[in-house]
Amino acid sequence: MAKAKARAGADGAAISTTYNEPQGSGGETHQTTNRPEETLTTQQGIPVADDQNTLRAGARGPALMEDFHFREKIFHFDHERIPERVVHARGYGAHGYFQVTDPLSDVTRADVFQRKGEKTPAFVRFSTVAGSKGSFDLARDVRGFAVKIYTQEGNWDLVGNNIPVFFIQDAIKFPDLIHAVKPEPDRGFPQAQSAHTNFWDFISLTPESMHMIMWVMSDRAIPRSLRFMEGFGVHTFRFLDKKDRSTFVKFHWKPKLGMQSVVWNEAVKINGADPDYHRRDLWDAVTTGNFPEWELGVQLFDQKFADKFDFDILDPTKLIPEEILPVRIVGRLVLDRMVDNFFAETEQVAFCTQNVPPGIDFSNDPLLQGRNFSYLDTQIKRLGGPNFTHIPINAPKCPFAHFQQDGHMAMRNPVGRVNYEPNSWGADGGPRENPQTGTRSFAETDMGQKVRARSETFADHYSQARQFFISQAPNEQKHLADALIFELSKVERPDIRARMVSHLLNIHDDLASAVADGLGLAMPKPAKAARPTLTTLPPSDALSILKNGPESFKGRKVGIFATDGADAALYSGLISALQKEGATFEVIAPRISGVTLSDGTKVEAQQKIDGGPSVLYDAVVLLMSEEGAETVKSHGPARDFVCDAYAHCKFIGFTPAAGILFDACALGDKIDGGFIPLKGKQDPGAFVGAARALRFWAREPLTKAKDDPQPGEGKQGKAKQGKRPPKSGSK
Repeated sequence: MAKAKARAGADGAAISTTYNEPQGSGGETHQTTNRPEETLTTQQGIPVADDQNTLRAGARGPALMEDFHFREKIFHFDHERIPERVVHARGYGAHGYFQVTDPLSDVTRADVFQRKGEKTPAFVRFSTVAGSKGSFDLARDVRGFAVKIYTQEGNWDLVGNNIPVFFIQDAIKFPDLIHAVKPEPDRGFPQAQSAHTNFWDFISLTPESMHMIMWVMSDRAIPRSLRFMEGFGVHTFRFLDKKDRSTFVKFHWKPKLGMQSVVWNEAVKINGADPDYHRRDLWDAVTTGNFPEWELGVQLFDQKFADKFDFDILDPTKLIPEEILPVRIVGRLVLDRMVDNFFAETEQVAFCTQNVPPGIDFSNDPLLQGRNFSYLDTQIKRLGGPNFTHIPINAPKCPFAHFQQDGHMAMRNPVGRVNYEPNSWGADGGPRENPQTGTRSFAETDMGQKVRARSETFADHYSQARQFFISQAPNEQKHLADALIFELSKVERPDIRARMVSHLLNIHDDLASAVADGLGLAMPKPAKAARPTLTTLPPSDALSILKNGPESFKGRKVGIFATDGADAALYSGLISALQKEGATFEVIAPRISGVTLSDGTKVEAQQKIDGGPSVLYDAVVLLMSEEGAETVKSHGPARDFVCDAYAHCKFIGFTPAAGILFDACALGDKIDGGFIPLKGKQDPGAFVGAARALRFWAREPLTKAKDDPQPGEGKQGKAKQGKRPPKSGSK
C-alpha cells in the first residue's frame, strides 16, 4: 500500500505531496514526503547541483554534449505533447520567396546572398507561443516568425519571433518558463494567457526576464496583423566568408506596410468576434493579390565592436539599438501563395535552428546552443521519427545525397549495395564529403573550465528594460503600465505582485509607481540587482511602434456601416479613394442582404451589424440617411459599433444623419478631430488622408482619476540606479 506523509505549508496547513521510490523487496511502492529541503534529482535519481545553467566550456563557451541533466530535461520537455507542438501550437503559414537586393558576398559565402535579384522559395509560419491549436489569435503573447528558405545549398531555417529578445539566457530554463505560462497543471487553465499566478511567480524570481517583460506587456504582443509586425532572429549568428573569416550578424524582418497594433480592450473583443482574426487577415491579403512583404535587414559587426558594446552580444535578453548599429537592408520576403492543405504544410512543417547553409554559423549564445538540440528532438517526436524531411514541405529543393536509411515512414532509401562511408566502390560508392563546399564552423578558441556558470557579462537585467520603456510614446507607456496592472491583478498572492513591482523600481520609478497604485500596493523596496541600472542609455525610437507609423493607409481595412438611402455619390467617392490608397473595405448593414443607396443602387453587405463590430476595422465610416439612422439608433450592436470606434481612438467618417446615432451613444458633445464629416466629393479623400495616422491618439486620456494614475504621476522616490563600471576595452 502506498503511504503519504503530510508536511506543514507556509501558512501552517498540512500539505501532502508524494513521489514514488523504487520498489522494495516485497514489491511495495513506497512514497515519501516532498520536504522543502529535498534535493532535486534527475529521473535516474542523480542529485542536481545546478539547475540554472547548462554545462559549458567556460562561462562564455559552447554547451557540452555530456550535460546529461540538460539533455534529459529538454528531451522530456520536447516529448510532453502529441500531436501538437508544445509551444507555437497555433500557427498559420504561407508560401513565398526571398529575393536578394544587396548581395553579401563581402561577408558570407552563403549561396543565397550572392546574386542580386535572385528569388529563392520560402515558407513562413507565424504563431502564438502559449496557446493550444484551438486558442484565439489575439492573445497577449510573443509571435513566432519562422522562415524556411529553400536555398541551393540546403534549407535555412531562421526561427525567430516578433520580439528581438527572450525571457531567459540559458536553454535549461525553457521548460520552466513554458510550464509556468501554460495552464496550471492541477486545474488546466488559464488558456493562452500569462495573466495568472504561476507565470508571474516564475518571472518575479527571474530578473533576466525583465527586458522581455517590457516587450510582452507592450503593444508588440497584440499586433493588428501578422503583416504589420517585425520579425527578429533573436540570437547573434555568424557569417563566414570564403576564407572562413567571421562577422557577427543579427537578423531583422521589417514589414513594408509598417507596424501596427491593437489596444487591449479591442483585442478582447476581437477574440470574441473573430478568434481567427490574424489567420483571416493573412488569407484575405494573399488570396486577393495584396501580397505581404518584409525587408530583411542585418546588423553586422566584428569582435572589436562586441568588446566595446555595453552588453554581451551572446546574451539573448539584449539587443543592439539601431541608432548604435544601423540595420542594412539586403533582401525582401514576399508571401504570394497560401497552402493547399493546412495539415500537410502548416502543421507538418518542421523548423530547426540548426539548419543553416555553409556561410552561416552559430555563436555561443547559450539559448541558441540549447535550441539547436531541442528543435530536432521535438520534430522527431512530433512527426513520428527521423524521416520528417521526407514530408514535401520539409524536403530541400536542391539536390541531396546521404546514407541515412530505414526508420519510421521512410519514403526514400539508398539504392544499391553501399550504405556506408568511407567505402571502396569509387563512383558507385555514393556521396562523399566535400571540404571545399561543405559547411564549416568558425575556428573559435575556447579554453575555459568545464563549469555550470553564467558569465558576469550577462548580469545586467534592468538597463535595456529601462531603455525600452523610455523609448515608448506616452500612449505606449500607458498601455504597458495598464497591461502590467491587468496581468498582476490576476495573480492570487500579493507577495508575488509586490515582488514584481520591486523589479519595476529598477526599471523606472514612474512605471513602478503606476503599477503599484493600480494594484493598491504599498511601494516595496527595489529588488536587489546584480548590476545597477544604467540611466545613461538614450531612448531608441526604433523600439516604438507609434514613432514608426506607416505613411499611408495601404493594406488597412475600413468598415462602412451603411443604411438604406445613403448618398450614392459619397459611397462611390469613398470606394474610389480607398482603392486608390490600396486599402480594403467591408460593408456592414442592418441586414446581410445589404442596402439600397439614394440612386437605387443595390450594395451587398459583407457583414450584418451584429457580426461586424468596429473592432475588426482600422477606421470606420457611418454612411447613413436620416431614416436609416433613426432605424438603427436603438439597436445595441449599432451603438456598440460607434462607441467602440470612439473608445479605441479610430477615425470616424460620417454623413450628417449619423448625428442621430451619435446622440444615441451620448457622443454628441465629444466630436473631435478624429471625426471626419462627409458631405462633398472631396471629403472621402480627406477621410483617407486622416486615417493614415491609424488612430486619433489625442482622444485617449493619459491621466485618469487620482485612484488610477499613469506613468509620470508617481510620487515615490527614485529607484536606486547608477553607472556600471565599463567593460574591458569600452570607452
